[in-house]
Amino acid sequence: IFDLETSTLSNITREYLAAAQKAGRVVSISDEMPKSFILCCSADGRTTVYTTQISTATLLRRTGFFEKLSNL
Repeated sequence: IFDLETSTLSNITREYLAAAQKAGRVVSISDEMPKSFILCCSADGRTTVYTTQISTATLLRRTGFFEKLSNL
């Protein structure tokens, strides 16, 4: 899960997202302006990029990421 605003400061990230878009591997979850993107890898190794208007903090909270960290 990546914040779109801060992670796209990197040329490498921008190039990766552009290549993924060109290859048809970007799925927009909403028509609204995206705030974050999620990289998902399938069992066969294919990567899909999902863009969403939901913030990274909300997505991480929904996955239970912070709870898992507090249990370490």
